[in-house]
Parts: sequence; C-alpha cells; structure tokens
Amino acid sequence: MAGFIKNSQRTTTLETRKKINLFVLLFPALMFLVLFFVLPLLLVLIYSFLERGTYGGVNWTFTLDSYQRLTKGVYWGILGRSCWLAFLTTIVCLIVGYPMAFFIATRLQPWRRILFFLVIIPFWTNFLVRTYAWMVLLRTEGVINTILQSLNLIKEPLELLFTPFAVSLGLIYGYLPFMILPLYATLEKFNFSLIEAAHDLGANDLKTFWRVVLPLSRRGIISGSLLVFIPSVGAFITPDLLGGAKTIMIGNVIQNQFIKSRDWPFGSALSIVMMSIILIPILYYLLSFEKQK
Repeated sequence: MAGFIKNSQRTTTLETRKKINLFVLLFPALMFLVLFFVLPLLLVLIYSFLERGTYGGVNWTFTLDSYQRLTKGVYWGILGRSCWLAFLTTIVCLIVGYPMAFFIATRLQPWRRILFFLVIIPFWTNFLVRTYAWMVLLRTEGVINTILQSLNLIKEPLELLFTPFAVSLGLIYGYLPFMILPLYATLEKFNFSLIEAAHDLGANDLKTFWRVVLPLSRRGIISGSLLVFIPSVGAFITPDLLGGAKTIMIGNVIQNQFIKSRDWPFGSALSIVMMSIILIPILYYLLSFEKQK
C-alpha cells in the first residue's frame, strides 16, 4: 500500500513538473500574443465606443455615434465589394494553386525542392515594390499595352490600371503563394497508393480526384482559403495603387479614417464590424468541419 502511494505521489509530481515546464515554454508566446494581439484588439474595441477628438485622437466619452454612421448604405456597399473581391481572389487562387501544389508534390527530388523554392521567391521582395511593378505593366504606356500594340492586336491602349480587374489581378498575384504552401504541405503527405487502388476498383481519373484526392486534401484547401480570404478583405495597398479612387475596399476606408480623417473611433468601429462579419462564418465553418471528422 505504501509503495502504491509513493508511486502515485511520484506520478503526480512528474505531471506537475511537465505542466510547469510546458507553461514556461509557452509563456513567451502567450505574452507576445497578449501584448501585440489581444491588447491592441481590445484597445480598438474600446476606441470604437468613444468620441472623436477635435484635432484627432479620442475623447473619453462613451457614445454609439460611430456605429450609427455605419447604417449608411455606402459603407455596406464597400464592405460587400471587398468580400466579393476577396471571395473571387480565393476561388482563382484555389483553381490555380491546387494544380501547382499537386504538381510540385508529385515531383521527385531535387525538382520538388527547386519548384518549392520558386514559389517562395516572391517573399524575398517587398510587397509594395511588387505592386508598383504591376503598375508599370498595366498602365496605358506599360509593357502589356506596348506589346499588344506592337503586334497590331489593339489600336488604342487598353484601360487596365485603376480597374477592378487590376485589383483582382494584384490580389491573386500577392496571395497565391499563401494558397499553394498549405496545399503542398497537405498533398506532400498524401498516400498516392490510394489513387492506384481507386483505379483498380474501376474509378476513372475524374472520379478518383473527386472521391479520393479532394476529400483527403480539404484541410489544405480550408487553410489556404482562410490565408487568402482574410487578408484580401482587409487589403489596402493593392486597391489603393492598382484601383485608385475607382475601386475602394474597406481597408482603404479604415486607413483613411485613421491617417487622413483622423477619426479613430469610426475607423475602429469599421474594423470591429469587418472582423465580426468575417469571423462569424469562418468560425461556424471550422466548427462544422470539426464535427464532421
């Protein structure tokens, strides 16, 4: 009996030490999240209920004026356009990124490593510089119009810059690697003998992809879609440079409220509403996905 009690106490002590060691390891990450994510988000939430200062900043007076301004249809129209462009960006990135990730995952070394390296090369260049490069390509006297005119395919330059097409193109180019990387991570671990088994059972390539490959890679699809959709909704550099004043997204409105109008409470309210609208369906979908496992 005494030996059993001692073993029990020893087990409890080991479990306590493991919990303490785990807490010590996680403490820096937890502090980082609290200081640079939770507290700023809480500050934005508080600011959204305050009054705008005379020369910017806030007056510590509780009010719902910022949220009442959101009842105007113009802001919901901009938010709807932002969600639509983000959704379109996600779909195109998925259509383009899935075959690329599948192709890379099925190559042998060293080609797989080389192709993966090519995917991450854009991260070596500043995103703002890459966006300016698209301005050079798409403007009236840009590379694309110059080539088309030299080939006598068009008589007058096409209006490519400062259009929704330019914004969509910039978003797709900027966030395509975020779709390919999680898809590649999922497909790299895929057991390709399942494809051979499906063929042996009489399934063609299309049915094998639809019934075997696609369901087993949906975790990568969901991860990549979230990584593309979320930043696309709040993007402001791409629509500002490639869309101009013709294609304004909710990120541009929020940026203008903080920097130009100096209306921090209204900018905070816009940020809270945007995050709420985005997070609700995403959390619902993730919870539904967890229940289906």
